[in-house]
Amino acid sequence: MLVGLLVVALVIWLVLAVLGIVIHGLFWLAIIGVVLFVATAVYGGVKRSALRR
Repeated sequence: MLVGLLVVALVIWLVLAVLGIVIHGLFWLAIIGVVLFVATAVYGGVKRSALRR
């Protein structure tokens, strides 16, 4: 359940980043998308490693 939610969040952040790059005027949207994508990926990695223990 948690992994599915993290995957959905990663996809949303990735879409926001791509939209920000495609729409040149919304460069800040790309920055936010990339930051949130990285934060979600790190959070998912930490949670996944904690669940393995």
